[in-house]
Amino acid sequence: MIRGVWDDREVGAEIAGEATTTPGGPGTDITDLGHGVFQIDTRMAGYPGITAGYLISGDRPCLVETGTAPSAPVVRDALGRLGVGADDLATVVVTHIHLDHAGGAGDIAAMFPAAKIAVHQLGARHLADPSRLMASARLVYGDALDRLFGVLAPVPADRIVALEDTGTVDLGSGRRLDSHYSPGHAKHHVGLVDSDSGDLYVGDAAGIYLPETGDLRPGTPPPDFDLEIALASLRKFASLRPKRLLFSHYGPVTAVTETLDRSAEEMRVWVEETRQARAAGLDLDHAVAMVRERTMDRYAAFRPDADPAIAERFERLSGAASNVSGIMHWLDKAEQGSAPGASRS
Repeated sequence: MIRGVWDDREVGAEIAGEATTTPGGPGTDITDLGHGVFQIDTRMAGYPGITAGYLISGDRPCLVETGTAPSAPVVRDALGRLGVGADDLATVVVTHIHLDHAGGAGDIAAMFPAAKIAVHQLGARHLADPSRLMASARLVYGDALDRLFGVLAPVPADRIVALEDTGTVDLGSGRRLDSHYSPGHAKHHVGLVDSDSGDLYVGDAAGIYLPETGDLRPGTPPPDFDLEIALASLRKFASLRPKRLLFSHYGPVTAVTETLDRSAEEMRVWVEETRQARAAGLDLDHAVAMVRERTMDRYAAFRPDADPAIAERFERLSGAASNVSGIMHWLDKAEQGSAPGASRS
């Protein structure tokens, strides 16, 4: 089952946000982050500030994250305004294959026929043949799938670069993008470190960042969330000593140590609150309500004097229902694994 940043029971609710970047053209926001790195608002479902793609310019231009399939024309136009034409893009790298990050991979591959598409090896087959991925997404999102994510088109198999647990993408002139396997949010997730800028592209492994308030909330959807594995990925990120974190949701953060520590704390808090709700015998809906209420005061976005539009956007970016559901799924698996006679394979 694929759950991105949208909760299936909340699709269709309006997402509000404020563009805080430099316009790159009609319907496109582009921000120059320095070191030849440009943040592109992919305008997921037409709204700003939901999912970012990043261009690393240079001898071998590289796009990190495609956004959804309907975002592909937005990304193409932004790359064009940045001087990257159809034959110029060398590589596309996705942190994982959830549709808000990689749903546009097939369309972008068609638009930029010289580009290789890099993904962790566990996700490679789903880019080549997305039928199973799309069928699972359709079960979750129903008719809303087309509006939110569109359809992931197949990527030609001979253009897919399957990254192992560590890998390297050549950016030209000695610059490289090193991939580091970082599961816990998704089993096919990688973090990416730019050797020149020191940027670490964290995908969803470090949670969801809200730049307007500085809030950080975990992303713990089913079926792959695992607390201990996710915390290990955060420790790996810290050991890489990045200079900046680039969130797919949303934007750059320079307080690296504090942010990674906060990410780990948020995961632990949400797991503990969900564990208590589960121990009380609450069903999912009541558990979600309880955990949402008990964590509300951790976030500036939900303070009484905060802009309600930002609070609504934050809830859509990191929905409590998806987070609690993922944690419940992990707790259920852990309990089954510890039962007498349970398989240890």
